Amino acid sequence: MKLKQRVVLLAILLVIFIFTKVFLIDNLDTSAANREDQRAFHRMMTGLRVELAPKLDHTLQSPWEIAAQWVVPREVYPEETPELGAIMHAMATKKIIKADVGYKGTQLKALLILEGGQKVVFKPKRYSRDYVVEGEPYAGYDRHNAEVAAFHLDRILGFRRAPLVVGRFVNLRTEIKPVATEQLLSTFLAVGNNTCFYGKCYYCRETEPACADGDTMEGSVTLWLPDVWPLQKHRHPWGRTYREGKLARWEYDESYCDAVKKTSPYDSGPRLLDIIDTSVFDYLIGNADRHHYESFQDDEGASMLILLDNAKSFGNPSLDERSILAPLYQCCIIRVSTWNRLNYLKNGVLKSALKSAMAHDPISPVLSDPHLDAVDQRLLSVLATVKQCTDQFGMDTVLVEDRMPLSHL
Repeated sequence: MKLKQRVVLLAILLVIFIFTKVFLIDNLDTSAANREDQRAFHRMMTGLRVELAPKLDHTLQSPWEIAAQWVVPREVYPEETPELGAIMHAMATKKIIKADVGYKGTQLKALLILEGGQKVVFKPKRYSRDYVVEGEPYAGYDRHNAEVAAFHLDRILGFRRAPLVVGRFVNLRTEIKPVATEQLLSTFLAVGNNTCFYGKCYYCRETEPACADGDTMEGSVTLWLPDVWPLQKHRHPWGRTYREGKLARWEYDESYCDAVKKTSPYDSGPRLLDIIDTSVFDYLIGNADRHHYESFQDDEGASMLILLDNAKSFGNPSLDERSILAPLYQCCIIRVSTWNRLNYLKNGVLKSALKSAMAHDPISPVLSDPHLDAVDQRLLSVLATVKQCTDQFGMDTVLVEDRMPLSHL
């Protein structure tokens, strides 16, 4: 064989070798990532049930210090949280040393300060578990149990972007009124034999108070994020106009996602994928009210989208508001890790996991069976939506690898 032919043959063999190696490495990386997703899922399932226990045997830190140290730009709490039961026990039982009206917003809430100086947001019970909220998807009062359920769903999905929430019973007469500010105290009243309050908020009315059962009120408490992590509010790009007859651009423009991808902070970094994750999360819980969202300040798009204020959910188990999934079906992209986790949760696993996660909450049962069944049904719709995207654009385009380092992190 002539020298020139040998050189050409060697060059061809070299090209084949390089392509084979790249292909194998790529597949090894992908399968390794999938295996890690599977291991993470099994770790989550193993630690799913959180028993509220008072002791922190291995540390001298307070529950509040531990929870504050957990917060980083991309998660509110870490994957492994052996102290979670103690922190939630403290949230559910620590003495209330001050009570005030809630921070600004449209719905009734109270701001409580617990022993040790920790702020929590208290949302009172307004509905029984089997009450169905009719009307628009965002109709009705906040549902305190929805905050509890949404937090545990955040754990199950592996997002870790929702503040800690636990159910709590408070005695309004002995625990709240003695430490209440004048502003909060002025909103207390009696309805029959029940102690009630209506607080201060955009929709708060004396004619629509939240009432205890006697003096004891059921509610949820959400752990306040550390003050060292100030929040920044953003308008959700797929938010509603809330004006009759006026559509938002995403409701009529089929190419809307392309426009979003050209604007900051969605043109780089993880924020657009966070929006997609959030649309899945909100669809599963039936929350069509996320017209704004929060991230940490001065993050240049690197912060997570924080899953705050999830109480306008679990109102109607029959709700199938597909428009919540608009970011997913218009952009047709989703994180590989999210896609893997959703597939692990099908065939009834999600319902079982959610029920197990909430079993030890003080206000258990947190959700009625129709709501648990609805979450499983909605999961099938999410999976079907992704399949439509992959059928149209291919797996490589739709499934986005989210483990690569981001340049601005």
